[in-house]
Amino acid sequence: MDIKENNIMLIGFMGSGKTTVSHELSRQMQIPEVDMDAYIVRHEGKSISDIFAESGEDVFREIETSCLKEIQKATGRIVSCGGGAVLRDENVECMKRNGVIVLLTAEPETIYKRVRYSTDRPILNGHMNVGYIKELMEKRKPRYMEVADIVIETDRKDISAVAGEIILKIGKFEKK
Repeated sequence: MDIKENNIMLIGFMGSGKTTVSHELSRQMQIPEVDMDAYIVRHEGKSISDIFAESGEDVFREIETSCLKEIQKATGRIVSCGGGAVLRDENVECMKRNGVIVLLTAEPETIYKRVRYSTDRPILNGHMNVGYIKELMEKRKPRYMEVADIVIETDRKDISAVAGEIILKIGKFEKK
């Protein structure tokens, strides 16, 4: 796959390592990265938590779709997507058009350890526990697996190893 004509779309549950892996991939591959959540915050001039609180999840998802379409106008980049970005068919179609979708996975306990002190995860507000995380992950798992071109487990691996595994698998990936 020629990365200059495509984007690497990192998806997965919150805390699966998308942003951290995106930084490392960008460093190793010497290509730019875009964090969708940061892009949305800049675009809207407010935090994602504030967007959720003021306008609700449906409005946030509309903003997310609009920003994804804007981001996808360029190629040759790594895009770290929000955890729920693949819930909309429209978003998946946009991602597949000029990208390879890489799903990062982690166990619920790992996710909890990574996000337990975070205050900017509106979906987990009031539900910061392994049981709730596991339940939400189970709900989303079929969708993640359905849309992913490549799946990478992140548990018990350092970031450099995860990035290397992605690079290896992308090198073997043939876009359909």
